[in-house]
Amino acid sequence: MTDPSLHQRLRQTLPRGRLAVTRPAGCPAIALQLFDPAALEGPLSHDEAQAVQAEPAYWSFCWASGQVLAQYLLGNPAWVAGKRVIDVGCGSGVVAIAAALAGAREVVACDLDDGALAATAANAALNGVQLHLCDDWRARPGAFDLVTAADVLYDRDNLALLDGFADAAPAVLLADSRIRDLAHPRYALMTEGEARTWPDLHEFEEFNRVRIYRAGVGAL
Repeated sequence: MTDPSLHQRLRQTLPRGRLAVTRPAGCPAIALQLFDPAALEGPLSHDEAQAVQAEPAYWSFCWASGQVLAQYLLGNPAWVAGKRVIDVGCGSGVVAIAAALAGAREVVACDLDDGALAATAANAALNGVQLHLCDDWRARPGAFDLVTAADVLYDRDNLALLDGFADAAPAVLLADSRIRDLAHPRYALMTEGEARTWPDLHEFEEFNRVRIYRAGVGAL
């Protein structure tokens, strides 16, 4: 069952929109309340398209990098087991939820968008895990063992965050499909995977190829 308050948030941007509980193909162990494409009959009107562009509900989609990183954590729980983790740019909450399911001692989900925080809280409850929320990376509560981040490099200005992540914790896991060669001296390519944004936005195939980078020390 979807959260009525999330449904209302989506409709502020897209009056014909609705949410449905679904499991992304790239991380099917986690259920999420995401945009239901069946709600739209016909193309978006001009006004609807303008509203979506002005205030997109990013949290109502589960992006490829988030799915791949979440699935990686579920398959490699040593990265998070017993640790204090902060997930930056949490969106739908998929990575933060995966960290909690994989045995993290505490998970803080961080996002500037209050809609993303509301979605993350609702999706955490849907999956039976508890998360703490933070609306400002610079005001994060205390020290962490691991920083995770997925799909934060859609804006190249966010590259400036990478040193901050590496300074904030002994280890960082970063998933990205937008920059082909990160070429950052503190980050090393660890593994790659594939997923499609869910629901599928039919993006270019190159954006379905996700690279996971690591900084610092951590589970191997």
